[in-house]
Amino acid sequence: MSDAPHIPVLLNEVLSAATPVGGVWLDGTLGAGGYTRALLDHGAEHVYGVDRDPRAAREMARWSADYSDRFTFLPGTFGQLDTLAREAGATALDGIVLDIGVSSMQIDEADRGFSFQKDGPLDMRMSDAGPSAADLVNGASEAELADILFQYGEERASRRIAQAIVAARPVADSTLRLAEIVSGVLPRQKPGQPHPATRSFQALRIAVNEELAELARALLAAEQMLRPGGVLIVVTFHSLEDRIVKRFLADRSGKGGGGNRYAPPTDVTPPSFELLNRKAVTASKDELERNPRSRSAKLRAARRTDAAAHPADVKGLGLPRLDLIQLGAGRS
Repeated sequence: MSDAPHIPVLLNEVLSAATPVGGVWLDGTLGAGGYTRALLDHGAEHVYGVDRDPRAAREMARWSADYSDRFTFLPGTFGQLDTLAREAGATALDGIVLDIGVSSMQIDEADRGFSFQKDGPLDMRMSDAGPSAADLVNGASEAELADILFQYGEERASRRIAQAIVAARPVADSTLRLAEIVSGVLPRQKPGQPHPATRSFQALRIAVNEELAELARALLAAEQMLRPGGVLIVVTFHSLEDRIVKRFLADRSGKGGGGNRYAPPTDVTPPSFELLNRKAVTASKDELERNPRSRSAKLRAARRTDAAAHPADVKGLGLPRLDLIQLGAGRS
């Protein structure tokens, strides 16, 4: 783990949405344990911490002893949070918090391959298992690469970049080399603009870790595991993530539309969530000055009602086509 301090994003806002903090919580993206420790310090009886990154277990050793038997680490993905929690003995949860995307600790470690700020291997895996970004870059077809770059990075030059990557094969196992290939077919970066390879690196990272499909699974699992009155808090960092969370909560709270005033919807499923904030909560000016990473963070929160969970349908969540296929929800 990096020795650089990890600053939990929107921590005060998370605690505000969680208040009163009590009962059993699950932190689906444990990382350095910032949210978990805050929940325990503010009254949670027990917190289950889920993370697929084996480094999270090593980081946990620095602080977990302070909480004795009030904390349990569950290795795995947050898309499995219902299964993991039940296997650990939890029948229902009073709260779930998710901080979506890559952590600053992972970005800061060059050997993880998440960033092109320093040279490192083209890895990008949040766990140490499965195909890496290098496998994807060197093994996927040009059409597959273009789809990944467009759907996960919203990169308009996806076909041009995919063509350049394929032409450069075998691409060296180097983040700087990939960034160089991508930058070579895009307009030169202007002052104040993101690096030309930013969208491509985001897209490959999402694809390698199945991040959006995992988010969809986690939302469905949270609906199953939260007890009536339980709180779901999700912090996202880019529009693809936020769109999924926004649509899920709108649908589950009965704010998702359907029908019209002349022909109202029939057979309406009772809402399984009640929104705690009408709009996404963003960082305060003070936090923006302290922690630039909070600039793109958005928090959405909702409280579980006593209605039954809705059918597990992800088609209306705004998932990219690649994820719908992966989740078995069709090709359109």
